[in-house]
Amino acid sequence: MTTLSDVAKQANVSKMTVSRVINHSEQVRDELKQSVFEAMKELNYRPNVAAQALVNNRTQIVKLFILEDMDTTEPYYMNLLAGIAKKLGKEQYSLQLITEHNFDIGGCDGYIITGMRHNDYEWIRSLERPVVLFGENRENFDYCDTNNQLGVKMATDYAIKQGYQTIEFIGMDVKEPFEYSREAGYMMSMQEHRMATVIHRFDNHSHLTMEYIQQNWGRLHANTCYVCASDRLAFGIEKGLSKLDANIPIDFGIIGFDGVFLNQVATPKITTVQQPIFELGLLCAEMLLAKIAGNGKTQGVRQLTPVLSIGGSTRNNVV
Repeated sequence: MTTLSDVAKQANVSKMTVSRVINHSEQVRDELKQSVFEAMKELNYRPNVAAQALVNNRTQIVKLFILEDMDTTEPYYMNLLAGIAKKLGKEQYSLQLITEHNFDIGGCDGYIITGMRHNDYEWIRSLERPVVLFGENRENFDYCDTNNQLGVKMATDYAIKQGYQTIEFIGMDVKEPFEYSREAGYMMSMQEHRMATVIHRFDNHSHLTMEYIQQNWGRLHANTCYVCASDRLAFGIEKGLSKLDANIPIDFGIIGFDGVFLNQVATPKITTVQQPIFELGLLCAEMLLAKIAGNGKTQGVRQLTPVLSIGGSTRNNVV
C-alpha cells in the first residue's frame, strides 16, 4: 500500500509538505501542490479520509435542510442536490438530507439551508457550524441565488418588445426577499417603459391561477401577457386560458420563472426565466467548503444570471 512517505519521495518533498497539501493546500505554493498531486496520481495514493477528519477535528459531513415541502414530481430540488453532491464528493464530503425536526442530531462541519422563511432565522443563528443559505435573504447570512430581479426584468422587457399592451405580474403571496426582488424587476421594467402596473398575488398553486382566469374571463383583455413569479403559477394561467379556447400566444402571453420541469410539459411550452439550479448547487457547496476551511470566514453574496428560455406561450417576433 502506498504511504505518505512514498508520495513525498516521488515528489521530492518532505512528508510535512505532502500532509499540508492534503489538509491545508492553501498554505502550499502552487508548484509544490502540482508536484504532490502528480505523485499521488502516479502512485494511485488516496488519503485516508477518516484519519484526515480526526486530525482536522472534522466529520466530513455537510447537512442540507430543505425547510419546505418537496414536490417529488418536479426535479427542482433534485438538480440542486446533484450540484451540491458533485462538489462535495470531489472534496470527499458526505451529504445528509435532513428535516427541520432533527437538525441537531449527529455532527457535521456545516449546513446548507433552503426554503427558509422569516421565522426560521432565529434558530439558524443559533447553529454553531458554518452556514450558507440557498435563497436570497436580508438577514446578513451568506447566500447564493439566481438574480431574481434581473430575471423578471428580462421577462417583462421581452413581453413589452413582443407588443403586448398590458403586462400583468402574477406573484406569490409570500413576504420573502426573493418575491420582493421578482416584483421589483417587473416594476423596474414597467416604469422604464412608462406602462401601468397590475399585480396579483396567489399562493404558489396552479389551480388558484387557473380559477382566477376562469372567474374573470369576461373582464380580461386581449393583447395581455402574464409575467409569473413561478412556472407553477404560469402553468395555471395557461391551463385556464386553454380551457376557454383563448388564442395563445397571439392574444395572451405567459412567462414563468424556474425552467426545470413544468414549462416543458405544458402545451404550449411556457416561456420562462430559467434558473441555473445545478450550478447554484455547485456554488452553495463551494461557498460552504470555503467557509469551513476559513474557520467561518464570511463568503458574502453570490448571484447567478438566469436565461430567458423561449417557448410557445409568447410571441416570438424578431426585435
